Amino acid sequence: MTIYISQGRYTATAVRAMTTKPEDRSEAIAELLAAVGGRLIGWYLTLGRYDWLIIAEAPDERTLVSVVLAAAAGGSLSDITTTVALSAQDTVKAFGKAGELAMKFRSAGTDYYGVPVESAGEITTDPK
Repeated sequence: MTIYISQGRYTATAVRAMTTKPEDRSEAIAELLAAVGGRLIGWYLTLGRYDWLIIAEAPDERTLVSVVLAAAAGGSLSDITTTVALSAQDTVKAFGKAGELAMKFRSAGTDYYGVPVESAGEITTDPK
Protein backbone atom coordinates (compact mmCIF):
# COMPACT_ATOMS: atom_id res chain seq x y z
CA MET A 1 0.00 0.00 0.00
CA THR A 2 1.03 3.59 -0.56
CA ILE A 3 2.04 5.95 2.25
CA TYR A 4 0.44 9.40 2.38
CA ILE A 5 1.24 12.43 4.51
CA SER A 6 -1.67 14.81 5.05
CA GLN A 7 -1.51 18.14 6.83
CA GLY A 8 -4.17 20.69 7.60
CA ARG A 9 -5.56 23.27 9.93
CA TYR A 10 -8.39 23.24 12.43
CA THR A 11 -11.10 25.86 12.09
CA ALA A 12 -11.57 28.32 14.97
CA THR A 13 -14.76 26.47 15.90
CA ALA A 14 -12.88 23.16 16.14
CA VAL A 15 -10.15 24.71 18.30
CA ARG A 16 -12.79 26.17 20.66
CA ALA A 17 -14.56 22.80 20.88
CA MET A 18 -11.35 20.87 21.57
CA THR A 19 -10.14 23.32 24.22
CA THR A 20 -13.52 22.95 25.93
CA LYS A 21 -13.55 19.16 25.61
CA PRO A 22 -10.15 17.72 24.55
CA GLU A 23 -10.24 14.47 22.62
CA ASP A 24 -7.83 12.12 20.87
CA ARG A 25 -8.58 12.70 17.16
CA SER A 26 -6.21 9.93 16.09
CA GLU A 27 -8.78 7.33 17.14
CA ALA A 28 -11.44 8.77 14.80
CA ILE A 29 -8.98 8.98 11.90
CA ALA A 30 -7.72 5.42 12.54
CA GLU A 31 -11.29 4.11 12.45
CA LEU A 32 -12.07 6.00 9.25
CA LEU A 33 -8.96 4.62 7.53
CA ALA A 34 -9.62 1.09 8.76
CA ALA A 35 -13.13 1.25 7.28
CA VAL A 36 -11.61 1.57 3.79
CA GLY A 37 -8.74 -0.88 4.24
CA GLY A 38 -6.18 1.75 5.24
CA ARG A 39 -4.08 2.24 8.37
CA LEU A 40 -3.08 5.23 10.46
CA ILE A 41 0.67 5.16 11.01
CA GLY A 42 0.93 8.37 13.00
CA TRP A 43 -1.03 11.47 14.04
CA TYR A 44 0.68 14.63 15.28
CA LEU A 45 -0.26 18.08 16.47
CA THR A 46 2.18 20.42 14.75
CA LEU A 47 3.38 24.00 15.07
CA GLY A 48 3.66 26.41 12.17
CA ARG A 49 1.55 26.63 9.04
CA TYR A 50 -0.41 23.46 9.81
CA ASP A 51 -2.09 22.32 13.03
CA TRP A 52 -1.96 18.58 12.43
CA LEU A 53 -0.17 15.97 10.36
CA ILE A 54 -1.07 12.35 9.71
CA ILE A 55 0.93 9.58 8.11
CA ALA A 56 -1.35 6.93 6.68
CA GLU A 57 -1.36 3.91 4.45
CA ALA A 58 -4.16 3.47 1.90
CA PRO A 59 -4.79 1.23 -1.10
CA ASP A 60 -4.80 4.14 -3.58
CA GLU A 61 -5.19 7.90 -4.01
CA ARG A 62 -8.95 7.76 -4.50
CA THR A 63 -9.39 5.94 -1.21
CA LEU A 64 -7.20 8.38 0.70
CA VAL A 65 -8.94 11.38 -0.86
CA SER A 66 -12.29 9.90 0.20
CA VAL A 67 -11.05 9.68 3.79
CA VAL A 68 -9.77 13.26 3.75
CA LEU A 69 -13.01 14.55 2.24
CA ALA A 70 -15.10 12.63 4.78
CA ALA A 71 -13.04 14.08 7.65
CA ALA A 72 -13.31 17.59 6.18
CA ALA A 73 -17.06 17.31 5.58
CA GLY A 74 -17.79 18.05 9.24
CA GLY A 75 -16.38 21.55 8.81
CA SER A 76 -13.63 21.37 11.44
CA LEU A 77 -10.71 21.14 8.99
CA SER A 78 -9.28 23.48 6.37
CA ASP A 79 -6.20 24.02 4.20
CA ILE A 80 -5.58 20.29 3.76
CA THR A 81 -2.67 19.11 1.66
CA THR A 82 -1.69 15.51 0.95
CA THR A 83 1.62 14.18 -0.32
CA VAL A 84 2.51 10.72 -1.60
CA ALA A 85 5.55 9.34 0.24
CA LEU A 86 7.79 6.70 -1.35
CA SER A 87 9.99 4.31 0.59
CA ALA A 88 13.72 4.21 -0.18
CA GLN A 89 13.19 1.02 -2.22
CA ASP A 90 10.36 2.57 -4.24
CA THR A 91 12.47 5.71 -4.76
CA VAL A 92 15.31 3.65 -6.24
CA LYS A 93 12.81 2.01 -8.61
CA ALA A 94 11.36 5.41 -9.56
CA PHE A 95 14.80 6.87 -10.34
CA GLY A 96 15.67 3.74 -12.34
CA LYS A 97 12.50 4.04 -14.40
CA ALA A 98 13.13 7.79 -14.83
CA GLY A 99 16.59 7.00 -16.22
CA GLU A 100 15.07 4.63 -18.77
CA LEU A 101 12.41 7.15 -19.76
CA ALA A 102 14.92 10.02 -20.00
CA MET A 103 16.68 8.15 -22.81
CA LYS A 104 13.38 8.17 -24.76
CA PHE A 105 12.54 11.83 -24.13
CA ARG A 106 13.84 14.67 -26.28
CA SER A 107 14.31 17.85 -24.27
CA ALA A 108 13.06 21.12 -25.72
CA GLY A 109 15.68 22.92 -27.81
CA THR A 110 17.79 19.87 -28.70
CA ASP A 111 17.83 17.01 -31.17
CA TYR A 112 19.33 14.64 -28.62
CA TYR A 113 17.58 12.11 -26.42
CA GLY A 114 18.53 11.45 -22.80
CA VAL A 115 21.01 14.33 -22.62
CA PRO A 116 20.50 17.57 -20.70
CA VAL A 117 20.03 20.57 -23.00
CA GLU A 118 23.17 22.29 -21.63
CA SER A 119 25.25 19.20 -22.50
CA ALA A 120 23.84 18.63 -25.98
CA GLY A 121 26.52 20.76 -27.67
CA GLU A 122 29.26 18.55 -26.20
CA ILE A 123 28.06 15.39 -27.93
CA THR A 124 30.10 14.30 -30.90
CA THR A 125 29.82 11.37 -33.28
CA ASP A 126 33.51 11.57 -34.17
CA PRO A 127 35.21 8.54 -32.48
CA LYS A 128 38.64 10.30 -32.19
